Amino acid sequence: MLFSPTSLAECLQEWETLEKDYQQVQETHRLYKQKLEEVSKLQDSCAASISRQRKKLKDLSASLKECGQAVNPDDLKAIEEIRESMKERPSIFFEMEAFLPKKNGLYLSLVLGSVNVTLLNKHAKFAYKDEYEKFKLCLTILLLLSSFSCRFLVTYRAVDALFNFLLVWYYCTLTIRESILINNGSRIKGWWVAHHYIFTFLSGVMLTWPEGKLYQMFRNQFLTYYLYQSFVQFLQYYYQSGCLYRLRALGERHNMDLTVEGFQSWMWRGLTFLLPFLFFGHFWQLYNGVTLFRMSQLPECKEWQVLMCGATFLALFMGNFSTTLAVVYQKYKHNRGKAKSL
Repeated sequence: MLFSPTSLAECLQEWETLEKDYQQVQETHRLYKQKLEEVSKLQDSCAASISRQRKKLKDLSASLKECGQAVNPDDLKAIEEIRESMKERPSIFFEMEAFLPKKNGLYLSLVLGSVNVTLLNKHAKFAYKDEYEKFKLCLTILLLLSSFSCRFLVTYRAVDALFNFLLVWYYCTLTIRESILINNGSRIKGWWVAHHYIFTFLSGVMLTWPEGKLYQMFRNQFLTYYLYQSFVQFLQYYYQSGCLYRLRALGERHNMDLTVEGFQSWMWRGLTFLLPFLFFGHFWQLYNGVTLFRMSQLPECKEWQVLMCGATFLALFMGNFSTTLAVVYQKYKHNRGKAKSL
């Protein structure tokens, strides 16, 4: 309960206490700014040292390659030991840089400018990652319900537009959040990042597709596809989050690793029941693309969105299918090599 002075003497006493506290606040704030400047200098110094180390390691690697052509066995052994130690450095530097401010990539620079998005402690990083995962789960459920409503309950074009706008906003937001997470040490990269950019574009094209015969021809197929896609994403989230939790507890996965769309090599721990669902979804994308290309051949086809959506669905199919196959083949080879070594 706050003290409330009732007399002049009490008011004067309270003022003296506030004055002392005010002086302490000023001193604490001065010390805080001083530490911030020190931290900033340390960050610059650490970033410069890492950059210098990388350059010297690159030069040393080239020199060792030349020296290794004509040396005795003892020297060759020493060179191999150095090379083994050098292999560990890039991952160590990656971990260090996750706690250092870095320049935003092109996409974040266009969206946010030069705002520093690096989170400087583990708690803040993990809290942001956790919030990202919850955001994905909530929006997946919302999109599942929305696509079901549009497919079976509501048939108005305006409602379809709202659904497509939600898709554009969702995938746009995902790309921004993922870029921030990558800046903070998350290792999501490659096709699974590009997939979200492409789906943002696809959703935008669907949003601009005007009402008409061709739109109605494809509408139910698209909504049914996305209903299935949302269901698979829901399965993926729970399966992948369980796998990640176990692997992080064993120290086999990085704390900033995410659940992503698609199949990852670490998901072989346990059941691989997601693969049939994923492959079915990939071939549904191919079917959507073929359907749209056939529609573009119809005499009444005047909308550019038909051909553009068809090309985008084919790009999604080729990227998803080839990446999933590559991960499966890579893991199969790894398991086979491990079995032979035993």
